[in-house]
Amino acid sequence: MRPEPTPALAASDLRVYRGDRAVLDGVSLSVAADDSLLVRGPSGAGKTTLFAVLGLLATPDEGVVRVAGRDASGLPERERARLRRETIGFVFQTFRLVEDLTARENAALPAEHAGSPEEAWLDELFDRLGLAAVADQYPPTLSGGERQRVAVARALVNRPDVVLADEPTGQLDPGTADRVLELLFDLRADTGTALVATSHDPRLADRFDRRLRLVDGRLG
Repeated sequence: MRPEPTPALAASDLRVYRGDRAVLDGVSLSVAADDSLLVRGPSGAGKTTLFAVLGLLATPDEGVVRVAGRDASGLPERERARLRRETIGFVFQTFRLVEDLTARENAALPAEHAGSPEEAWLDELFDRLGLAAVADQYPPTLSGGERQRVAVARALVNRPDVVLADEPTGQLDPGTADRVLELLFDLRADTGTALVATSHDPRLADRFDRRLRLVDGRLG
């Protein structure tokens, strides 16, 4: 019997406490390399905390996160940062672009930090995301949709094993949201990158292979 492939991302029995309250209460999930997973839930359900823990941006009080088969538990911050940089791409709800860097420079940041920028791949991303004309512009001059597409390019520039997207349509009008999602799924299909999104937007539900609901820190 052939062994099961290693998940791109897996979490076991995650718990995060804020005082006496469990923001995450025994969360477990597994995401295959070709999978797309939507975690839904109301505001305050713990979605952003889960995003941070899965992305190795925060450490759970209990539980284990494995990225591309590697256990991130107990790793020193330098090693966590390297694992995060090499295997995870992020699309943040608030974009998190550096205002004094151009759109292209922002998208290239993860590759620059990894020391291996692929200019041809970055050119392809900007072409396919419709950003070539604004590559030398700065974030304050870009529309919300353009900034979100720069964030998508930044998430994919290192060809990560998994992309995490926190409320990817939260600040976009419906038309722009649809376009960003189509581009994100097209690029995911081409690159084989797993996709995990957290959102309370009901329009996203039918686009994902799997859907889970997070309520009061528990997945169902």
